Amino acid sequence: MKAMLSNRTVLWTLFLFNTTAAIAAPLIAENSQGYMTSAGMGVVALGMGVALYKGRPQHG
Repeated sequence: MKAMLSNRTVLWTLFLFNTTAAIAAPLIAENSQGYMTSAGMGVVALGMGVALYKGRPQHG
């Protein structure tokens, strides 16, 4: 699992999927469940974004 999550392609796929799910959740379920799902998926997408940012090559 650790080797899979260090792959940039997998991180980008998870980031885009979770971001899309976070945006779509309140539109699909218009109650507190949709908002909580959106918040949870947003946190996961944020984690994937941080992992992508930390794993980028350093210049300078």
